[in-house]
Amino acid sequence: MKQNDELNEILELVLNRQLGKSIDALENYLLTHPRQVDMDALISLRDDYRLMADYWQRGFEDPQRETVYNQLLRRMYVITANIITNWQIAESPFMKALYLRPRKIRKDWSMRSVRAAMEDFVGSLAMLQLEKSNHSQTTTLYQEHWQLMNDLFDYIVTSRQWRQQLADVFLDMLLSPTLSSNDQQMLVSAITLSSMQTFCPQKFRVLTEVYRQSTDERVRQRALVGWVFAVCCGDSAAWRLITDIDETITSLFEDEQTRNELAELQMQLFYCTEADADTHTIQKEILPDIMNGSNIKMTRQGLVEMDEDSLDDILHPEAAEENMERMEKSMKRMVDMQRQGADIYFGGFSQMKRFPFFSQLSNWFVPFYSQHPDIYQIWNNARGNKFLKGVTRLSAFCDSDKYSFVLAFNQVLDRLPQSMLKMIEDGEATAMPMGSELADDQQETPAFIRRLYLQDLYRFFRLFTARSEFRNPFEHTLFFSHPLMNARHTVQGDLQSPHLSVARFLLKRRRYDDAVSVLANIPEELQHDFQYYMMMGTALQHSPHTSLPSPLICYRQALMLQPDNERAKAALARALFASKQYEEALDAYNALLEQQPEHRSYQLNAAVCLVNLHRSEEALKLLYKLNYLYPDDQSVNRVLAWALTLSGKYEQAEKMYCQLLAEENPQPADMLNNGYCLWLSGNIVTAISMFRQFISTQGDDGIDIEKEFMHGTEHELLLQHGITDTDIRLMLDAL
Repeated sequence: MKQNDELNEILELVLNRQLGKSIDALENYLLTHPRQVDMDALISLRDDYRLMADYWQRGFEDPQRETVYNQLLRRMYVITANIITNWQIAESPFMKALYLRPRKIRKDWSMRSVRAAMEDFVGSLAMLQLEKSNHSQTTTLYQEHWQLMNDLFDYIVTSRQWRQQLADVFLDMLLSPTLSSNDQQMLVSAITLSSMQTFCPQKFRVLTEVYRQSTDERVRQRALVGWVFAVCCGDSAAWRLITDIDETITSLFEDEQTRNELAELQMQLFYCTEADADTHTIQKEILPDIMNGSNIKMTRQGLVEMDEDSLDDILHPEAAEENMERMEKSMKRMVDMQRQGADIYFGGFSQMKRFPFFSQLSNWFVPFYSQHPDIYQIWNNARGNKFLKGVTRLSAFCDSDKYSFVLAFNQVLDRLPQSMLKMIEDGEATAMPMGSELADDQQETPAFIRRLYLQDLYRFFRLFTARSEFRNPFEHTLFFSHPLMNARHTVQGDLQSPHLSVARFLLKRRRYDDAVSVLANIPEELQHDFQYYMMMGTALQHSPHTSLPSPLICYRQALMLQPDNERAKAALARALFASKQYEEALDAYNALLEQQPEHRSYQLNAAVCLVNLHRSEEALKLLYKLNYLYPDDQSVNRVLAWALTLSGKYEQAEKMYCQLLAEENPQPADMLNNGYCLWLSGNIVTAISMFRQFISTQGDDGIDIEKEFMHGTEHELLLQHGITDTDIRLMLDAL
C-alpha cells in the first residue's frame, strides 16, 4: 500500500506527543493540499492548544492540564488520520472508485435508514417464507439486499475516523438480534479492513465490544480476528498515544477463554502462512497416489472414467491393490494434515478465484448462502443440487472456496462422464470430500469457525487483484510479540500460559527467532518459571541474541528452580558443549552418568568431550564399550573412528571409515574426517581423492577448504601431527 512520507512524519510527531510541532507541520501541509473541512478542524484545535499554552505561560495552576493535553492529542490524531485516509483514496484509482460508487448510488447514508433497510429485509424474508411466495419475489428481495450490503461494505471500508456516537450505532447494530448474522459478519469484516488501513480507536472499540458481547459465534470470531489485526498486524502505533487501547486489551486478557482463543489464533495464523508448503506436499506427494488409485483420469476433454476390466488388472492384479493401499495412506495423510490445522484446499481453489464473482470486494467476505444472486440459479439446478449440498455441508471448505466450488462445478457439469452425470442428476452420487468429513457440531466450534475465516482472509490477501491496496496482516503474523500483548497483566503468573503455549508451538516448528520474540514479551517479574527458562534456553541456542541472556544462564536458572531435573541438566550439558566449554560439559555428562550409568547418549557425548579435550585414550575406553554394545550405531562408530585417528591408530580408523562410507547415503563429514586420517597416515594421494569427493558434495556455497585447513578447528591438529604450513599449501594446490 502506498505511503505518504510527509504525512507519516506528521503522524509520528503526534504519536510522540509533540503536539505543537505536529500542528505547525500539518498546517503547512494543508496550505499546499487544501481541504476546508480538515483545515477548519485544525484551526479549532490550534486555538484550543494556544489557549491552554497561554494559561500555562501565565503560571496558572490547572489540575486538568494533563487531561486536556491528551484530549488535544487525540483530536490531532483523528485529523491526521482522516487526512491520511483522504490521501490513500485520492492516490489509488481502485480506492477512489470504491469510495465514490456507494456514495453516488445512495445519498442517504444515515445509519438509521441503513439499519431500517437491513431490518426490513429480515422481516420481509420471514413473511415471504410464511406465505410461501413465488421464487421471483424471494430472488428480487435477495438481489436488492445484496446490493445494499455490497454498497455498505465499500462505504465502511473507505470511511474516515468514527465519532463515538456513530460507533455506538454500529455496535448496537452488530449486537442486535433483529439483523441477519450474515450481514453482521460482513460489517465486522468491513470494519476490520478499514481499521487496518488507518487505525481508528472507535472502530477498534466496536470490534472488541462485539467480541465480548456477541452471542453469535461467527460474528464474535470475526471480531476477534478484526481487533487483533487492527492493532497488532499493521503499522499502527496509535496504542502509544491512546491509553484506552492498552486498558482494553489488559481487561480482555483477564478472561481465560480470551487468552486461549488468542493463543489458538496465533497458531492458526502460522498454519495459514504455510499454505504454499502444504500445497507442494499435496500436489507432489499425495495427489498422484490418490489419482493412481482411482479409475478416473483427467484429460484435455475433462474427467474420463477408465475401464475397470483393463488389461493391467488382468496381468498385474497386485498393482491395483498396491495403488489402492497408497491411495488410502495418502487420504489418511491429508486428513491428518487437515486435523492439525493445515490449509489443504488452498492450492486447488487458488486457481478458481478468477470468476467475475471475485472481482467484487465484498464477495471475498460474504458468508456462504445459497441465495446469493451469483449462485442462486446454479444451486437450484436439479442437475447436481444434491451433490452440491453434500459437498458444501460435509467438507471443511471456507466460504470463499464454497463459492468457487459451486461456480466451477457449473462449468464442468457438461464435461463429466455420462455415468457420473447420471448419478449426479439422480442424486445417487455421494460427496467424497478431500480431507475429513465434519459433523455439524464440529463445524460450530469457535476454533473451526475462526480457522475457516482466516482461510478466507488469506485467500483475499494472496489472490485479490487489488490486494496491494490493503495492508496484509499475514506479513505481520507474530502478534504475540507485540508490546500490547506483553504478559504484564498480572504478577501471579497465571497469564503466562498463552505465551508459553505459543512459544512451545513455535519451537516444535523450529521457528526459533519467533519463539525468542514471544518469550521476550513476558516481563522479568513473570519469568521465574522452569518452563520459561527451558524454552528460552532452547530458542537462544538456535537464535542467539546479544541483548538477551545466554542459553547457559537460562538452563542454570532452570536448575536453580528444579535442581534434580534431568532434562535441565542434559540441556545445560549440551549448551556447554555447543559453547566449546568441553571441561564443564564433561563434568555435566559425568554427573548425568552417575544417575544413569548405562545411558548411551550421555556416554557418547562424554566421549566426544574427551576427544575434544585431546584425551583420546580415555575416550576410546568408552567408545570400545559402546561399539561392542551397539555395533550398528553409526554415531558411535563415527566418534570412534575420529578418536582412533587422533590416537594415531590410522589403520583401525580407516576400517571404520570404510564402513561408514559404504552406507547408502554417506555423510560428507565422514569424507572430510577420512581425508584427515589418510593425510595424517601419509596416504597423500588417497587423501587428495577423498578431499575432492568431500568438496564435490558441498555445492557452490559449500565449505572454504583453505579456511578449514589454515584457520579451522583442525589446523592445530595438523600442526601437532607434523603437517607443516608448506604441506597444507601443497594439499590446497593439489585440490
